[in-house]
Amino acid sequence: MTTTHEYDVVVVGGGVAGLSAAIFTARAGLDTAVLDAGGSILRRNAHLENYPGFPAGINARLLLDMIAEQAQRAGCDRRDATVARLERTGDGFIVETADGDTYASEYVVAATKNATDYLSEVEGVGVIDRGKTFVDTDERGRTGVDGLYAAGRLAEKPHQAIVNAGHGAEVAVTLLEDDDRPFYHDWVVPEGYFTDRSRDLPPGCEEIDEDERRRREDESRSLLQERLVEPHPTDQPTHPSLRED
Repeated sequence: MTTTHEYDVVVVGGGVAGLSAAIFTARAGLDTAVLDAGGSILRRNAHLENYPGFPAGINARLLLDMIAEQAQRAGCDRRDATVARLERTGDGFIVETADGDTYASEYVVAATKNATDYLSEVEGVGVIDRGKTFVDTDERGRTGVDGLYAAGRLAEKPHQAIVNAGHGAEVAVTLLEDDDRPFYHDWVVPEGYFTDRSRDLPPGCEEIDEDERRRREDESRSLLQERLVEPHPTDQPTHPSLRED
């Protein structure tokens, strides 16, 4: 008997765009799953030089793994799965994987670079063919189908990792707005920043005292030291066209 997993948001694709979207929706309180086939083009990068925050660059596979870890720490479920089909239902979507697993959700974020076959049964999705396929969206990542969004390369964004990460976050914020939620600030501020001025905390904001700030900073440093102390164990994959049969 097939079990259908239920979420508020299903993100199809585990590259920087999909993972960034998942971080924002999960932190905003939406049950979020990322279905990742493992083929992010970023894993082919020998050394990522233009991602802000890393003056000497960063191993691209390590960066992707750390973003995935951040999504999981935010409460996102990440599954190794290839999505085969997407179906529009009366109150959302059914996502079916190649292994036959199904996921029901109110929203779907498609972030699969150029793969669009799984969208073929959803009426209203505009597909653009320019040698590679893209999904037609507005400037905020909305497709022609309510509740379905496209992020990153699939939405015709440039290849740069930071551009795709930023677009994934923008699409998530758009989704939250369309869900009629208050604007999500995503701020952590010093104790009293708002409340000492007799102001309510905005949605997504958190006030923390000095001890908690130091605890989080120590945890952050410790985690980064642990992740960066040794070379990343995964070898750089070659381009598919160069692989031997």
